Amino acid sequence: MPKLNDIDKILIIGSGPIVIGQACEFDYSGTQACKALRALGYRVVLVNSNPATIMTDPGMADVTYIEPLTVDSLERIIAAERPDAILPNLGGQTGLNLTSELHRAGILDKYGVRTIGVQADAIERGEDRIAFKETMNALEIPMPLSEACFSVEEAEAVASRLGYPVVLRPAYTLGGTGGGIAWNVEELRVIAARGLAASLVGHVLVEESVLGWEELELEVVRDAGGRMVTVCFIENVDAMGVHTGDSFCVAPMLTVPKELQERLQDYSYRIVEAIGVIGGTNIQFAHNPEDDRVVVIEINPRTSRSSALASKATGFPIALVSSMLAGGLELTDLPYWRDGTLDRYTPSGDYVVVKFARWAFEKFPGAEDRLGTQMRAVGEVMSIGKTYKEAYQKAIRSLEIGRYGLGFASDFHSLSLSTLRKRLAEPTSERQFLMYEALRKGATVEELHRITHIGRWFIQQMAELVALEEEILQHRGRDFPDELLIRAKKDGFADRYLSQLLGLNEEEIRNRRKAIGLVQAWNAIPVSGADAEYYYSTYNAPDTVPVSGNRKVMVLGGGPNRIGQGIEFDYTCVHAAFALRDLGYESIMVNCNPETVSTDYDTSDRLYFEPLTVEDVLSIYEKERPEGVIVQFGGQTPLNLAAELQAAGVKILGTAPESIDLAEDRKRFASVMERLGIPEPESGSALSVEKGLAIASRIGYPLMVRPSYVLGGRGMEVVYDEASFLRYMTAAIRVAPERTILIDKFLENAVEAEADAIADGEQAYVPSVMEHIELAGIHSGDSACVIPSVTISPDHLATIEDYTRRIAVELGVVGLMNMQYAICGGTVYVLEANPRASRTVPLVSKVTGVSMARIATEVMLGARLADTGLCRLRYRHFGVKEAVFPFNMLPEVDPILSPEMRSTGEVLGIADSYGLAFYKAQLAAGFAPPLEGTVLITVADRDKELVLEPARKLADLGFRILSTAGTARFLGEHGIAAEMIRKLQEGRPHILDALHNHEVQMVINTPAGKDSAYDDSYIRKAAIRYRIPYVTTTAAALSAAEGIAAARGGIGDVRSIQMYHSDIEAM
Repeated sequence: MPKLNDIDKILIIGSGPIVIGQACEFDYSGTQACKALRALGYRVVLVNSNPATIMTDPGMADVTYIEPLTVDSLERIIAAERPDAILPNLGGQTGLNLTSELHRAGILDKYGVRTIGVQADAIERGEDRIAFKETMNALEIPMPLSEACFSVEEAEAVASRLGYPVVLRPAYTLGGTGGGIAWNVEELRVIAARGLAASLVGHVLVEESVLGWEELELEVVRDAGGRMVTVCFIENVDAMGVHTGDSFCVAPMLTVPKELQERLQDYSYRIVEAIGVIGGTNIQFAHNPEDDRVVVIEINPRTSRSSALASKATGFPIALVSSMLAGGLELTDLPYWRDGTLDRYTPSGDYVVVKFARWAFEKFPGAEDRLGTQMRAVGEVMSIGKTYKEAYQKAIRSLEIGRYGLGFASDFHSLSLSTLRKRLAEPTSERQFLMYEALRKGATVEELHRITHIGRWFIQQMAELVALEEEILQHRGRDFPDELLIRAKKDGFADRYLSQLLGLNEEEIRNRRKAIGLVQAWNAIPVSGADAEYYYSTYNAPDTVPVSGNRKVMVLGGGPNRIGQGIEFDYTCVHAAFALRDLGYESIMVNCNPETVSTDYDTSDRLYFEPLTVEDVLSIYEKERPEGVIVQFGGQTPLNLAAELQAAGVKILGTAPESIDLAEDRKRFASVMERLGIPEPESGSALSVEKGLAIASRIGYPLMVRPSYVLGGRGMEVVYDEASFLRYMTAAIRVAPERTILIDKFLENAVEAEADAIADGEQAYVPSVMEHIELAGIHSGDSACVIPSVTISPDHLATIEDYTRRIAVELGVVGLMNMQYAICGGTVYVLEANPRASRTVPLVSKVTGVSMARIATEVMLGARLADTGLCRLRYRHFGVKEAVFPFNMLPEVDPILSPEMRSTGEVLGIADSYGLAFYKAQLAAGFAPPLEGTVLITVADRDKELVLEPARKLADLGFRILSTAGTARFLGEHGIAAEMIRKLQEGRPHILDALHNHEVQMVINTPAGKDSAYDDSYIRKAAIRYRIPYVTTTAAALSAAEGIAAARGGIGDVRSIQMYHSDIEAM
């Protein structure tokens, strides 16, 4: 069937910022959609608010809008571009919800825009809990007993009829947002209220509990002719009760009988046919192994997180194929490597895929490490092996949590069996590691099955690994037989883990293994619908992958998403692969993250889906023999490998590992700065409490303290006195006694700035200086920031550019570098140098139009900056980045900002004025400041002077101001009228009453701090619960006031990123 000839221009809606439940898998699907539709001859208009994505690069779509994902923004874009059609099912829940809202508002009909891929009524049948239940009843497909409720009272009544526990599932949400398991009426009231608030349509399904049942998923693709194929059968190892995004899972299904798989497929085909989706659909089932009852839980009539996993697990690019099918092709038009065309596709492959989630509870003091129906993972890894054990152990070492095997994690091996049993009673991120030690202590397979509901077969596999590990431990400190090493490697034991078990170093294990001819072999996964393949390693089969004699370069990816290292680093790796191809090199990508564009089959010439460890990377290097390896684009992950790789003979391209180490070595770096005459805050480093106290006494408080060699501000804190310093040092040394603690003078109320640069060893180029909106003390990844600078003087900007160039040349940087500065008392201080790609590279590239990663790749391969034509630029627009946080998924956590990074993603607001750009960034982040109404202002004593200016601006704009007694009195003394409101402990009505009754439209609240007699976190938590815009710094409050003033004059016309770039002038 040909493309749709009555359509020329198609609008694709992206998924917005990276949040828990909706991550970079939608950059992958959106990028595939752009490529597929443009290849079919369509013009593509893309709208997304996330600047860190490949899809928002100006070359990916014909026209690209980086705008807030709201109905108003979409209508203005539709009015300007007049697309013929909209493709809603590749932008996650955001794309589906926005399309539904545009349809209900009559906007699509008004502009004559048709929906392709999935119709608006199909979205309703799939996402609306009532409509979905009616559809399932008509098909006679069983569901859990349930009723839809529109109020907490209704939910209580239904729960009493069904009996506790019950599961609550809000409609039109992602990642289980707002849902949960209620074991009693008190819990039900909390979860029901939260779910109703989260639901787009204000209803929540109250459902009988199927906790402990098996959770099974199918990925199905359907074309316009009604042909359907099952791409992947996914078995969740964790039972029902753990969100699929948190659940450990395998493909294909390893313990599910063929008859049951066929029954699930029959149900899935009937559902997909009835819903009417063209493209991919995810269907989730629960199966009770005791009585064989099957119920359908939900469907996602769109590409999903599971779609990305299924695509990478099988070689079937679901998003690409879905886009082609939406564009008019059918499965019979697309090639299938095995049987002709894709309508004949069946899952195949003699390998096992394991997905394992990664969490970030350590980033959030007070967060409960407990898994439920609301997703909490921030990333995931995928591993491939010939056997389950091999793939399982590869997944563990892919996580990058300092564990290369399942045993001896944390202090679990020292716990008693009774303690381990108690720890296993509820699912947590540590459950697999706790189970491993419980088996070592004598727990039986049946006992662990009864506690966890995990299938007996999976526990038995783990028990066999424990038994082999105990056998290996018998040889600790003495010779071990070759046969034992061979068995260990076939079962997935990593060299590093074996070295720990045997008391040897990793190189000894590697040399011993290679001496007996025990090396990784490689097998291919062919891509369906394309002439391509990618590769995985195994110790259980012969090598079947040939290599070429072409010039080639290897790029190391960033591994799993985590806070501090996310999609921004995938962006730079992808650009490196694109640049290498254009330069005539064969590009080799190594990564283990199934959500990313870097692990798309056609991003690089050769993709190795492997853990980023010395063992795995060295094995690929020795097979491919590239001219060099790029380590500076994948964040801290490849940098941590660089020294060992270089010592093993690997050529590192770009900045030398020695220069990277110099920048991290505080003492050596300080001596370089002293020689260059560049000021730094006073600093020192210590391995002991005693030395730390001596340094603190010399420098004076307040201090910024942090461990060395970390990303995302891990463990970073501001301490104001000796007691706080002692608490920090004692805890840090207990956790990591070998890691140096860096101690710096903290510059209070300093303005922070960043400069990203490209350097060739002799020169450096800075496209623009970025100014942080929050003052010093907030991690750069969490601070809102603006390009170009708004308040930094020209002299200071020139100083920053000068220092950046001089430092880059002194360190011998070849490639990218990020510099962070603080301006305090008229002096520019260097805070740190990072001779690698940073989180801000995509942001700077989008705002300035300079493709930094591409140019840096060219420089690493020998280009000179002088030959690139780069020059100083003048911008007529402002770009404001705002961070997006997961606090709505962690309601027990105080949502404050600190030196430790907590954001999962970011958005970009672009406009011709700073105030409007800031307002659009807040709008894109989901917390737009109100244009009128009441503002609650309650700040700590140290912030009262700084809150005067934003309070005065808001009062001048006509806002009513409510304040607690101390703040109200202070504002009144300075001529700003404020009405007094009671704190929680001062009687009724109080702050919580006002927030609950929606009497407040915005909250400005800075934390009282640890010395306060009362905990004020309830104010910030309530703002999130009631979805009230809030700020926790006075700098953000001032910018919000400026944004409100600008927005009152109107948002202005929408402009594409290509239009903004066309207005940039050379100076």
